[in-house]
Amino acid sequence: MTDAVYTEREVEALLFAAAGPLSEADLAKRLPEGADVAGAIAALQARYAGRGVELAWVAGRWRFQTAADLAWLMTDEREEPRRLSRAAQETLAIIAYHQPVTRAEIESVRGVQASKGTLDVLLELGLVRMRGRRRTPGRPITYGATDAFLEHYGLASFSDLPGAAEMRAAGLLSLDLPADFAVPDPNALAADEDPLDDGDAPEFHTDFLGEETV
Repeated sequence: MTDAVYTEREVEALLFAAAGPLSEADLAKRLPEGADVAGAIAALQARYAGRGVELAWVAGRWRFQTAADLAWLMTDEREEPRRLSRAAQETLAIIAYHQPVTRAEIESVRGVQASKGTLDVLLELGLVRMRGRRRTPGRPITYGATDAFLEHYGLASFSDLPGAAEMRAAGLLSLDLPADFAVPDPNALAADEDPLDDGDAPEFHTDFLGEETV
């Protein structure tokens, strides 16, 4: 057995056993020094192309997942333990497309006052994170979407967010966006944003489906 084939088997085993997606750096840490991780991934992609399980690149990491055209097979067997309210879904969409964004800005786009629990559940689920503080009076917290958001929706990066035009038509993206608008790098602080202090950790509330004030 050649070194390349053995490395491919090692990478395959790690990806199947992992609880979540792994980056090439994650894989390299567990393999012998000098192992051709990129070559092994390319070989696995070719071998699994068109199969029931495929190797997918999501949020900068690799994972095995069911082929998209076979997802219907899992419909009756998978349970969704927690469903997001419509308010939470709209808030999540606004954060993903507008990040970094403050709570006041979210409310401005939605046109209603958001309950604190709506943001709390998104933070608790790991779909949203507190990014920093805006350099404006009151120094409000800014929010952004996370890699867990990308993994949940099967996106490779935020640039792959679908349907910007449809989201704008539905009122989830503000109509006055500049022509060159692009989703920013969620890991980079904006020009008018400062990093969080150690004491800015979120507090979670159970009433994440609370009523909102129109």
